[in-house]
Amino acid sequence: MGGSDQSLAEIGHWIGGRIDPGGRSARTGEVFNPASGEVVARVRMAGQAEVDSAVAAARRAWEPWSQTPVGRRARVMFRFRELVEQRQQALAQAITREQGKLLSDALGEVARGLEVVEFAAGIAHLIKGEHSDQVASGVDQFSLHQALGVVAGITPFNFPAMVPMWMFPLAIACGNAFVLKPSERDPSASLLLAQWLRDAGLPDGVFGVVQGDKEAVDALLRHPDVSAVSFVGSTRVAEHVRSEGCRHGKRVQALGGAKNHLVVLPDADLDQVVDALIGSAYGAAGERCMAVSVVVAVGSVGDELMPRLAARARALRMGDGSDPASEMGPLITAAHREAVAAHVACGVEQGAQLVVDGRALQVSGRERGFFLGACLFDHVRPEMRIYREEIFGPVLSVVRVPDLAGALELVNGHEYGNGAALFTRDGASARAFVRRVQAGMVGINVPIPVPMAFYSFGGWKRSLFGEAHAYGMEAVRFYTRYKAVMQRWPDPGTKGPEFSF
Repeated sequence: MGGSDQSLAEIGHWIGGRIDPGGRSARTGEVFNPASGEVVARVRMAGQAEVDSAVAAARRAWEPWSQTPVGRRARVMFRFRELVEQRQQALAQAITREQGKLLSDALGEVARGLEVVEFAAGIAHLIKGEHSDQVASGVDQFSLHQALGVVAGITPFNFPAMVPMWMFPLAIACGNAFVLKPSERDPSASLLLAQWLRDAGLPDGVFGVVQGDKEAVDALLRHPDVSAVSFVGSTRVAEHVRSEGCRHGKRVQALGGAKNHLVVLPDADLDQVVDALIGSAYGAAGERCMAVSVVVAVGSVGDELMPRLAARARALRMGDGSDPASEMGPLITAAHREAVAAHVACGVEQGAQLVVDGRALQVSGRERGFFLGACLFDHVRPEMRIYREEIFGPVLSVVRVPDLAGALELVNGHEYGNGAALFTRDGASARAFVRRVQAGMVGINVPIPVPMAFYSFGGWKRSLFGEAHAYGMEAVRFYTRYKAVMQRWPDPGTKGPEFSF
């Protein structure tokens, strides 16, 4: 970290409704264009002082914002949605430049994030309480959903716009102030979102951004004025966020890693299966928590599936995400590319059959970019590391099982339970799979079953720590406290104490 190249732009924080250069901490990190391998900016790394400043600004802004009529809060979300839609090209370009994904994929990410903003614009309906008249003599009962205060979000590099939009629109619409700690790998999207929230009429301080790494994360987790923390990332860090946040008395929703399975029955439409696998396994270079990384081929279907799948994987066009001809972009860093390549080498060493090997791929004119081509394994066994561990890259493993019961046993035996899919034409098999599979999100002939904004996102087992899933009504409950109220107004005709309960 650190450096002296004065020609590079420095990306700072957003505190109190304006850019904060973050001069209190001298630490900086490099921001790369993954397609070229070039450093394009430096990002300021927040320490305790920057986090304290952002939380203090949020704390000052929270009380008046929480008392703002709910209709006005909804109108800010409506206006923000309009601005993001109008300016989405600039946001997508920033994502592609720093994250590497295809521009079309970045635009899709923005669109999915806006679905949550649209849901949050209905906040007046979402936080309605209940009312019961005359529950006892002269007594009425009702309930409230009240804001928590200052809440924080810690988000990953792979969706620098969408995952923050899973969090802050609902948190803010519920009446909270929000401090975002985005990934230091692609920080520019967070500042665009902050500026557009201000343009939409959000009061200064209600939304803040602190750039940084573990130091900023830990400062948020221990800060006494942060009431709740939302996290999306690896299981290792999710466990840390959950334990540290709870240790400091915070609400925590922490979404971790995944090893998503796609089960193919012999009656499935294999053209549909291959299309689904190419997009879900190799889209965004496999850097998605919902990417399909394991194909479970039932019976003899693997023999017919593999040649088709291999041919399509070999034909994928790699390149800069800003090039419309590209079908797959680079990985986020050189270090991550080497880590994915090491997993591929381990798979070969442990006896899996490497049918397509993308490790030697070179992209003309982008030789320094962080590219790794599609990799496809067959005859993978459950004890292998490439099956057990999340790779987060363009590596697809095929495991063969004799029947649906064996497929369910395999999927349910894995430590992760984020998503699972089944491709079949048989309704009875699909129904059995939905009811028996141990995963939080299930697709039937849908490879990436990410729920719509009015449902909630989250896995089972070691893919989720805490009870609350992201967005949807579960997030509304997470970002509010429930309060039950009983009230009685004095009746002039009633006198004397009552001693019964």
